Amino acid sequence: MTSPRPLVRKRAKSIKPYRCKNLVAVIENPSDIKNIGTIIRNVNALGVEKTYIVDPKKKLPDDWHEMRERQSLSKTSVSAIKWSFVKRFDSTEDCLKHLERYRYISVVTSPHIKGRKNVILHEGDYTHPRVAVWFGNESRGISDLAVERSEFCVSIPMFGMIESLNLGTTSGIVLYEITKQRREYQEKYKRASRGPKNRGTNSK
Repeated sequence: MTSPRPLVRKRAKSIKPYRCKNLVAVIENPSDIKNIGTIIRNVNALGVEKTYIVDPKKKLPDDWHEMRERQSLSKTSVSAIKWSFVKRFDSTEDCLKHLERYRYISVVTSPHIKGRKNVILHEGDYTHPRVAVWFGNESRGISDLAVERSEFCVSIPMFGMIESLNLGTTSGIVLYEITKQRREYQEKYKRASRGPKNRGTNSK
């Protein structure tokens, strides 16, 4: 019987080129543990590098390894928490300072016009070297502070009588578009950096 470890290493090696480096999904003050698990599952499945959680009520542990052992997160994320880097912050301000220190730009998501610049999801450019994508609280949405410090606000176009989606669905749609753009950009950059292939000389 084949040991699972070589299979895990093989899978990790095969997906490594498709991971979106320097891309962070931020969940701001979530109230439902199920939504945290769902977003972490989306993050892992779509190749996002990290998840940050603004958790002022300290529902989650600071230690990542302890967080990975939480049954509630493991179950709702379908064990994705075990393969994802997750970091918690006490406040939105703390998270923003950390991101800005490492030269990340923030992009917020909202079904309503909120930012200084507002774009439809597929019309935005997400190829900045370091991007943090913010998802707000289930009932209150994204905070004014996060909006003020963001580059732009993203909305998903809606064509039904209901003009909202739940947090898990929203994160999946938004992160799919962003990771698709970043993977295309990363591949284009790799091809450009390799340059033309050496064809040798014509000498006989």
